[in-house]
Amino acid sequence: MDSSCRIEFDVIVIGGGVMGSSAAYQTAKRGQKTLLLEQFDFLHHRGSSHGESRGMRATYKKDYYTKMAVESSKLWREAESEAGYSVYTDTDHLDMGPGGSASLKAVIANCDKNSFPYQILDHGQFADKFSGKLSIPEDWIAVYTELGGVIKPTKAVSMFQALAFQKGAVLRDNMEVKEIRRDEVKGGIVVCTTRGDKFWCRKCVVTAGAWTRKLVRSIAGLELPIQPVHATVCYWKIKEGHEEKYAIGGNFPTFIGYGDVAVYGTPSLEFPGLIKITLHEGCQCDPDRRQWRPELDLDSLKEWIKGRFLGLVDGCAPVSMQTCMYSMTPDEDYVIDFLGGEFREDVVIGGGFSGHGFKMAPAVGKILADLALVGHADGVELEHFRIGRFEENPK
Repeated sequence: MDSSCRIEFDVIVIGGGVMGSSAAYQTAKRGQKTLLLEQFDFLHHRGSSHGESRGMRATYKKDYYTKMAVESSKLWREAESEAGYSVYTDTDHLDMGPGGSASLKAVIANCDKNSFPYQILDHGQFADKFSGKLSIPEDWIAVYTELGGVIKPTKAVSMFQALAFQKGAVLRDNMEVKEIRRDEVKGGIVVCTTRGDKFWCRKCVVTAGAWTRKLVRSIAGLELPIQPVHATVCYWKIKEGHEEKYAIGGNFPTFIGYGDVAVYGTPSLEFPGLIKITLHEGCQCDPDRRQWRPELDLDSLKEWIKGRFLGLVDGCAPVSMQTCMYSMTPDEDYVIDFLGGEFREDVVIGGGFSGHGFKMAPAVGKILADLALVGHADGVELEHFRIGRFEENPK
């Protein structure tokens, strides 16, 4: 073994966002000596795991995500039970859009395939259910399900880190990894930081978020098509006297709007009197050279709010805007796989969560731990997340 490596671990997790923290919790829970490394401060605001809220849903166009979301909703509760506090609040969930929407048709077909309970609402049924709250055009429909909710992201990351620590994991922040290499003498993996630290492990898990592409390129010469995207979140003022209609706990759902623009939102929770309504889009960025300016087509979003919220949400301008990053793959499927090559199955990659991963963190952490510790994950259709798919289909 490299003589300068004084500390040995069973597993080193690189990246202390929600996915890495969940994976570290899982490996420590199984009795593995675990090290979690984060390049910035823990709970920083420079990546994809910070902020005030994330939505929960199981209504997907691709069936394997529905299964993962259902599993995650259970695993969130298990982790909360261990921690002794809540990070995830239940709501119902609503998908709405034109009756002919291919996306909505795929959502419905997928619910049927997974025997996932749902209700289709036509214009009249929607008007009855959301009277005085929401409106849709006459040619729109909605898909209503009971699995929705709001997750508090920073609190959730902190929870996984606290649970990992309780179970014996070592947590170190401000530790930027510059090199991952094989130990040619002993086997296993050597991880080196820019500060000069060297650690040895049997298995390594890389969950570096928007920095995954750069890190994998530098350690393996492999170009993963994971594109960081600068995204903007908007909060809008609910008009006085109507706040309770849209507040969490008042039967208002998390929601997605399909059609000319892709919109999503959550009930009022983190800022009293404000509701999160924003576009599922962004602009490409370098995670180390972000402009930090909100960049969004507000005109289309204002029109959408005006058409849906009956004048009860002030759509003139958002009162608060926050930024984060997506890590987009070309097909918007995750990357969960062994790095391969000289690293074979000793380095596992989790990345490219494409703006819809946070809710899945408990399941993804479990999958990453399974791959690292036993080499497979039962009951998961991992072929959709393989690195090799990009070579097989360059588009």
